[in-house]
Amino acid sequence: MSIIYHPQKYKIEDRSMENFIDSDEIHEILEAKKNPTADEVRAVISKSLNKERLSLQETAILINAKDPELIHEIKQAAKELKERVYGKRIVLFAPLYVGNLCINNCSYCGFRAENKSQKRVTLSTEDLKNEVKALEDAGHKRLILVYGEHPKYNAQYIADTVRTVYSVKHKNGEIRRVNINAAPLDIEGFKTVKEAGIGTYQIFQETYHRETYLKVHKSGLKRDYDWRIAGLDRAMEGGIDDLGIGALLGLYDWRFEVLGLLRHVNHFEAVYNVGPHTISFPRIKDASEMNIDNKWMVSDEDFTRLVAILRLAVPYTGLILTAREPAEIRDEIMQFGVSQIDGGTNIELGGYSQKEVKQDIDQEQFVINDNRSLNEVMEELVGNGFIPSFCTACYRLNRTGEHFMEFSVPGFIKRFCQPNAMLTLAEYLEDYAPEQTKIKGYQLIADELDKYEDDRFKSKLEERLEKIKRGERDLYF
Repeated sequence: MSIIYHPQKYKIEDRSMENFIDSDEIHEILEAKKNPTADEVRAVISKSLNKERLSLQETAILINAKDPELIHEIKQAAKELKERVYGKRIVLFAPLYVGNLCINNCSYCGFRAENKSQKRVTLSTEDLKNEVKALEDAGHKRLILVYGEHPKYNAQYIADTVRTVYSVKHKNGEIRRVNINAAPLDIEGFKTVKEAGIGTYQIFQETYHRETYLKVHKSGLKRDYDWRIAGLDRAMEGGIDDLGIGALLGLYDWRFEVLGLLRHVNHFEAVYNVGPHTISFPRIKDASEMNIDNKWMVSDEDFTRLVAILRLAVPYTGLILTAREPAEIRDEIMQFGVSQIDGGTNIELGGYSQKEVKQDIDQEQFVINDNRSLNEVMEELVGNGFIPSFCTACYRLNRTGEHFMEFSVPGFIKRFCQPNAMLTLAEYLEDYAPEQTKIKGYQLIADELDKYEDDRFKSKLEERLEKIKRGERDLYF
């Protein structure tokens, strides 16, 4: 089952899969809300703190706020809202690159077809198993598999690699959830991938601005804006209700991209009664033979701010921050709304099982800037009062799509997620952590237990923690 489906050969019967981005509309909204008053900004902040989704117009008011005091209030509100919805947990995952063959020519990406200096690699089944073992030995439970866009990496190939990953059990290690970042498929392709037991399927539009999209996507199937924008609609039709959207910041005005992401959220909620599970907002980083205009590069100040705005705009959507960003930026931005990060990241093909990190730009899609080990990231999180989480309970209990919204909107997800985070943290402390990390981690767990007012639930949590210490694994609420 190939990914090489051209939109003209695929009859779209449902208007839900037509393009829903109107660039003029987005520009008009930004212009109309160009000079908001302090009262307008604070009114929007107040609404968001009630866990209400913001409209494009309300989000534009936050985007156009210029007063440093108001920007500070936006960030503080984002921090408060995040803790209300998600508690103190941060979900951890690792990206695993399976192959970098690609037929597209995206001017910002090291994998593009015309880049002859890129070393092309597709992991063999044995190579893939070795990578998974290395990740399990570090303590990972959640992976996202990343593929170039190429006929070789069709739906059946993706499904086969997912099953291979799930099959690897090493010592106490196992991968409990596999997410996917790959080319858009047709509906039958998404059905094939779903049968392999995937979690989230990510498709980043890269830029929602059509003119810019055509400029940076020189050739290949990815050049078709409409086929890509409807990709996750086809995923929904194929039975995958756990979706991830994203924009690559630095291709066009970040203000436009934030509203583009929000329009995408609105589309899913209107058509399918459920929004995307995650939003990603990577900034462009150096890549082999990269060739783009630097006009729209996003400053650290604007980056921090836009993350806070996204958190206020979509209270129940996970926000992902990757190791493209340096440690100091990640540590700051996590305060303002991020709920998922990668740790111990290596994006070289076969890089996790190598004894030394080469960091060869001609073997990577782009340069990463946070090279800390998973345990170093864990220690930093624990030291800052965050609860690192490897939890996968929601997906295995079918709390996805509309069911996830049933739990998350009333605030029950915090009730499930925080204790489950503590249980997976205890697993990590028992199986992988150095003694110093173990001491700090259990102190954090003790501090969090002291905050529980529900003695009955606290007792159940303490029982599960003791079972983990005695060797039981994979316990959750």
